[in-house]
Amino acid sequence: MKKALLGRKMGMTQVFDANGDRVGVTVIDVDSNVVVQKKSSDGPEGYSAVKLGFDRAKKLEKEGEESEWRLSLPEVGVFENAGIDVPRKHLKEFRCEEADLEAYEVGEELGADLFRVGEWVDVTGTSKGRGFTGVMKRHNFSGAPGSHGTHEYFRHGGAIGQSADPARVFPGIKMPGQSGDKRTTIQNLRVAKIIEDENAIAVTGSVPGSKGGLVMLRTAVKKQQT
Repeated sequence: MKKALLGRKMGMTQVFDANGDRVGVTVIDVDSNVVVQKKSSDGPEGYSAVKLGFDRAKKLEKEGEESEWRLSLPEVGVFENAGIDVPRKHLKEFRCEEADLEAYEVGEELGADLFRVGEWVDVTGTSKGRGFTGVMKRHNFSGAPGSHGTHEYFRHGGAIGQSADPARVFPGIKMPGQSGDKRTTIQNLRVAKIIEDENAIAVTGSVPGSKGGLVMLRTAVKKQQT
């Protein structure tokens, strides 16, 4: 069965496994997940998926606005149609098998107990943005030699084109540019601990993004579950 939760990266800490070894983990807060919609392959979408909502929205302080929530009317309408009293700030969907849809009910709230210790997950988030960077930081280039006639060329990328044939720069050449701030998925992370009282999940290793960033945990697509 394919499972998924939206969460917020809280930071890293360490736990001890059954062998007494210290393991670095990332804690992800998965509180306030709710099933907003189920899509069937027989429906107009043509594929099966579950849409999740995360992070309860706040009400407006001023009265007389069109929406009492800090969301637009169409956004609030999505949750009203699903019978959910408190709308969520974020909406994401994940693909699943048609048979998996029976395990979810619209309006059902999901928590950390959806996963269990030892399961393998893939975590998707937005990596930290590092601005405009050179080829050494962005693509791990080694740079030019530090001596033997090198002058003001230590961190350059080198030649990028050809001579008369083909006389152009090939697409996809590694050059300076925006580094980070991209949708990134880290695969095959193991669920190390379920923190039930805080509705959080600790997974081994690091996950993309800064503290407080939005992430999605999904059942691993490559690692076989134990």
